[in-house]
Amino acid sequence: MILHDLLSLDLLRVIWWVLLGVLLIGFAIMDGFDLGAATLLPFVAKTDAERRVVINTVGPVWEGNQVWLILGGGAIFAAWPPLYAVSFSGFYLAVFAILAALILRPVGFKYRSKRESQTWRRNWDWALFVGGFVPALVFGVAVGNVLQGAPFQLNEFQMPMYPGPFYWKFLALLNPFGLLAGLVSVTMLVMIGAAWISIKTTGDVQKRAQKAGTVAGILAIVLYILAGVWMAYGITAYKIVGDFPANGPSNPLLFDVVREGSWMDSYAARPWIWIAPALGILGMIGAVFGLRAGREGTTWISAAIGIFGVISSVGLPMFPFILPSSIQPNASLTVWSASSSHLTLFVMLVCAVIFVPIILAYTSWVYKVLWGKVTAEEVTKGHSYY
Repeated sequence: MILHDLLSLDLLRVIWWVLLGVLLIGFAIMDGFDLGAATLLPFVAKTDAERRVVINTVGPVWEGNQVWLILGGGAIFAAWPPLYAVSFSGFYLAVFAILAALILRPVGFKYRSKRESQTWRRNWDWALFVGGFVPALVFGVAVGNVLQGAPFQLNEFQMPMYPGPFYWKFLALLNPFGLLAGLVSVTMLVMIGAAWISIKTTGDVQKRAQKAGTVAGILAIVLYILAGVWMAYGITAYKIVGDFPANGPSNPLLFDVVREGSWMDSYAARPWIWIAPALGILGMIGAVFGLRAGREGTTWISAAIGIFGVISSVGLPMFPFILPSSIQPNASLTVWSASSSHLTLFVMLVCAVIFVPIILAYTSWVYKVLWGKVTAEEVTKGHSYY
C-alpha cells in the first residue's frame, strides 16, 4: 500500500482547509497586534520617548510574527494552487498595496531613530501608521469580497480571467460591504494592539492604549454585528447543486453551482457553528471590559478569542467554498475542486506535523525571554532595539 493512501483525498482536503484557517487566524492574532500597535502609535504616544516605547513593544517580535503570513501564503501556493492563481491575479493591486505598506514597517523601525530631527522621526511614525492601518484595512476588504464572490471566470484551460480594465480589479474591491469588513478588521486589530501595548507598557501610554482599545473594541462589536446582519439579508450565498466528487479531480468546472439563499442558511443546517460568532462577540466584549478594568494578560487572550471567532464565522458558513465567482458561479473554487494532488497534500501534512510544533516552541521561548515591561528610562538610556 502506498503511504499516502492512509488518508483519503477528501479527508486531506478538509485537513488542509482547517490548517489554512489556523494559519490565517494565527497571522491575524500574532501579526495583528503588531499592525494594531503601529496604527495606534501616533495617538497613544505623545513624546519621542513614548513613541520609542511603543515601537519597542513590537520591535523584537514582529519579524517572528510575520512567519504566519509567509506560512499562509506558502500553504495557499502549495495546497490550493487554483486559489493562489485566481486570488493573486485578481487582487494584484490590493496585494501590492499590502506589501508596499508592510515594507514601511522594517524601514521605519530601522531608520526612525537614525536622526535627531523631530520632523524626520514624526514622518517615520506616520509611515509606521500606514504600515499598520493599510494591511489591516485591505485584508478585511478582501474577506468582505470573498463573501460576495470575486468577478472572475475560468476558460476551458482553467485559466482565470477578470473582465474589465486592470485598475477595476482594485476599485471594485472598495464596495460598501467590503469597506465595512475592512473597518471590522481595523478596529479588531487596534483592539488587540491596544491590549498588547497595555501588557508591555506603564503610565500614560498604557492608559491611552486602554482608552483607545476600549473605543476600538466597542466599534468592532457594533460593526461586526452590522456586517452579520448585512451578510444575512444583503449577500447572496453560493450552493453546489446535485452530487459532487469529493475525491475527484481538482476541476471547478465539473461542479454545478448556483447563487441563492444566504450564508446564514449554513447556521440552520449546522447549528453548532453558531459558536463562532458567539466567541467573536463574547471575546471582544471581554477585551473591552478587560481594557476598562486595566487587566492585561486576560484582556489580550479575550481579544485573541474574539478574532478567532470572527474569522471562523466567515470560513465555517462558507464551507466548502473558498473563493466563489460572482460572474461564473460554476468556476467557484471549493475545498473539493481547488486542491493539489493527493500525494502533495500528504507530504505537506507530514512537513506541517514536524515543523509547526517547532515554530510554536521557538515562538513561545522568544516571548518568554523577551517578557516584561518596556519603559521610557530603558529606551532613553539605549537599552532598547529601536
